[in-house]
Amino acid sequence: MSEIVTNDIINYAGTKSDFSKKSSFLGSITRMRFQLLSGMLIAIIAPAIARGQLERFVDQLASYDNSIIGTTLAFLLSFFFFQKITSFPGIRQTQYILPAFAAGYLIVIVLFFFLRLEYSRYQFLASFSMTSAWFFFLFIVSRSSNKIKLAVIPGGQVGLIEDIKFVELTHLKSPNDSVKNIPIVVDMNNALSPEWEKFITERSLAGQSVYHVKQVTESLSGRARVDKMSENKFGSLTPTTVYAPAKFYIDWLGAVTAFVFLLPLLTAVAIAIRLESKGPAIFKQQRMGFRGKPFTIYKFRSMRVQDPNTIDRNSEMTQSDDDRITRVGRFIRKNRIDELPQILNILRGEMSWIGPRPEALKLSQWYDEKLPYYQFRHFVRPGITGWAQVNQGHVTSLEDAEVKLQYDFFYVRNLSLWLDILVFLKTTQVVLTGNGAK
Repeated sequence: MSEIVTNDIINYAGTKSDFSKKSSFLGSITRMRFQLLSGMLIAIIAPAIARGQLERFVDQLASYDNSIIGTTLAFLLSFFFFQKITSFPGIRQTQYILPAFAAGYLIVIVLFFFLRLEYSRYQFLASFSMTSAWFFFLFIVSRSSNKIKLAVIPGGQVGLIEDIKFVELTHLKSPNDSVKNIPIVVDMNNALSPEWEKFITERSLAGQSVYHVKQVTESLSGRARVDKMSENKFGSLTPTTVYAPAKFYIDWLGAVTAFVFLLPLLTAVAIAIRLESKGPAIFKQQRMGFRGKPFTIYKFRSMRVQDPNTIDRNSEMTQSDDDRITRVGRFIRKNRIDELPQILNILRGEMSWIGPRPEALKLSQWYDEKLPYYQFRHFVRPGITGWAQVNQGHVTSLEDAEVKLQYDFFYVRNLSLWLDILVFLKTTQVVLTGNGAK
């Protein structure tokens, strides 16, 4: 649902002239139709024309049909990937142009390789390069038009949307206020007067979008609040997407492959930990897992060994500048290498690559007492990385834990292949650069 609302709001920006302060050009480039048609021109027609001007040998002119069909398929596939990945909240679109388009073109090239089809490598390379450059141009130019305007009907929890920085709000004072061509936000759980109900009905019949405030805040912030049990988007507590059962097998196959390729690295890290400080290389701890069942998690030890009698709830909540962290530990934590032994947890069916991070038992029990519906996050397998980790970072207080829980709720309610791909890409960025939420 959040993906649909986000796309609807963004498309509204490109089709309604009063939605935000834009020139006609800036307004047009945000439209999906413009991006698709201009992209096809750049990806298919321009490289084919350029190829005809540059290539002069007969054997280079033999694969025109396959090349045009291939670049068409590659662009459409890439555009689909790009739209799906960037439909989630808080996404800077320029960061995902190259990954999305590289994936689409690579899939078609691999397909052509196995089918033994002839094609022009020049045309594919030119198509990919020109299309990527064009989309970088579009979204860099459109950054100045990212302010979203919304009209707000007073009452209830509409104040939730005021915390979103890139939203410009028009507060309606009465049903007689003129507000056309911008989406209307209202708390539909709040008791409205007959005048406001009539206003909402009339605006809806006129084709103006009207959203529940929780839909909008979830779609634009990537965080979901759950105040009652019926708020799961399917009307049931557990995720019911087709992807949910398939995710287990994808995780398991990925863990087998990763273990084989990463075994030398795992061995080297274990030796480095043992050489620097006394104690085992692997840290074991009881965590709360899938469906509320405790399990033993495996991590590379990044801290000095503690006396078990001194461990309490506060010591289990690691601070960013914790003086217990060793030099090797600081490096492997920064690059998330300390999490790699959890591949064994995935093979045992206790964890997933992506999901809410499992908490220590004492912390989990404390959060459960303090935060409503905390156990909702246990309806999916915990992950090595997750939506909360790539958006928020370390939790050092109960307030941080509540924000993290809202990110976890968003993930559980919007579980999909595309959200997992996005988390994977953001995690890869953190691992390669050392920057970002961890």
